[in-house]
Amino acid sequence: MARRIPWIGTSWKMNKTRAEARVFAEMLKSSLYANTKAAQPFVIPPFPYIRDVAEILAGTRVKVGAQNMHWADQGAWTGEISPLMIMDCGATMVELAHSERRTFFNETDETVALKVQAALKHGLIALVCIGDTKAEYDAGRTAEILERQTRMALSHVGRAAPGRVIIAYEPVWSIGEGGVPADPDFANQQHKRIKAVT
Repeated sequence: MARRIPWIGTSWKMNKTRAEARVFAEMLKSSLYANTKAAQPFVIPPFPYIRDVAEILAGTRVKVGAQNMHWADQGAWTGEISPLMIMDCGATMVELAHSERRTFFNETDETVALKVQAALKHGLIALVCIGDTKAEYDAGRTAEILERQTRMALSHVGRAAPGRVIIAYEPVWSIGEGGVPADPDFANQQHKRIKAVT
């Protein structure tokens, strides 16, 4: 079995101008991290800058992703971006189900499953975010929530998932302003549980 390496990267959320995105990508390209084999580096810029960033980082080990996508290849989905569109811009991965998408844009476990299926259908790597809220954590439901979100995310892909779906645990209660960092031992325990499910 091949040695697993950690994935290390950043989603820019709704930040940076095109010029700032290009400067960041150029700096990353010239750094030691661009071709490290100790980890798999990635960046996930906003949609308008994917092509610029992907072109600059071409030839490096840095993977470029999109922050979301629709499950359909095309259609009357105003404001949405399809898997084919993000691939056409040079993305090779896509971040799905971030807590902000679940909370503010009503993303459900079922739509996440459809998006994961679409990503794998087109050869994209799916970076699937899962996490428990403060209320769920306080109620001792963390394991239950993470298992449900993981099982649902993988429900349409089954055996196609290994090596093509990355599950990222991000406690909702530990991010953003006022967030409380998760204890490393607690996070490691959740990672073990997630691996047992997958």
